[in-house]
Amino acid sequence: MQRNKVHSVRTISLVASELGETEELLQEIAEEMDTEDGLIWVYSPENPDGIIAFSDDGVRSLLELIAVHRAAN
Repeated sequence: MQRNKVHSVRTISLVASELGETEELLQEIAEEMDTEDGLIWVYSPENPDGIIAFSDDGVRSLLELIAVHRAAN
């Protein structure tokens, strides 16, 4: 059985800031991702609907999907 090992999580707003991209673009691309790709939902009393976040592997997957998205457009 494979287990996901998450050592850190970065919210979508932090990743957008780090990459110089908009949250809207990252949300659009994240729709193509699964938890196996490093997409994580963070829930809290303040955000019961959840916030999109990414593991380190998720950020790497996201970078690959951004490149694919840009090549297609």
